[in-house]
Amino acid sequence: MEYRYRPQGVCSTEIIIEVENNIIKNLQVANGCNGNLKGISSLVKGMTIDDVISRLKGIKCGMKGTSCPDQIAKALEKIKEE
Repeated sequence: MEYRYRPQGVCSTEIIIEVENNIIKNLQVANGCNGNLKGISSLVKGMTIDDVISRLKGIKCGMKGTSCPDQIAKALEKIKEE
């Protein structure tokens, strides 16, 4: 199933996550740091939602209280709630 999430407090504007049986099949992030986000997207493919949350949650970007990786974790937490 495909999920869309609007991140807050970061440069990226949309996170699109495809999940099947608790496994991330695809992750796309619109805008933000293109190379870094493509790298993260590639690394999380095949991982479980819980593994990705545990690795990305709480990462900060500079002086911001969040980051694109942290927002990916938040999006995955919302998916788990549903």
